Amino acid sequence: MAKNINSVSITVLLFVLLVASTEILKSEAQTFCFECGPVPFLGTNADCFNRCKTKYGSPPVVSGFVEGSEKHCHCYC
Repeated sequence: MAKNINSVSITVLLFVLLVASTEILKSEAQTFCFECGPVPFLGTNADCFNRCKTKYGSPPVVSGFVEGSEKHCHCYC
């Protein structure tokens, strides 16, 4: 019985670490609101966020991420 509990605990821990490291769970408070910048966007996430803040203000923009296969700068509100 103890071996089963240990293996379940380790499996759950590995799953939680996988979810946290891949950012599968994003906050529901952040929703996509704008696309900003050239395509492909060659900057970092910080560059994207700064561009979003400059263009749309903060708030409503709370974060910016470079996403997608074409490297779009996405602003989240």
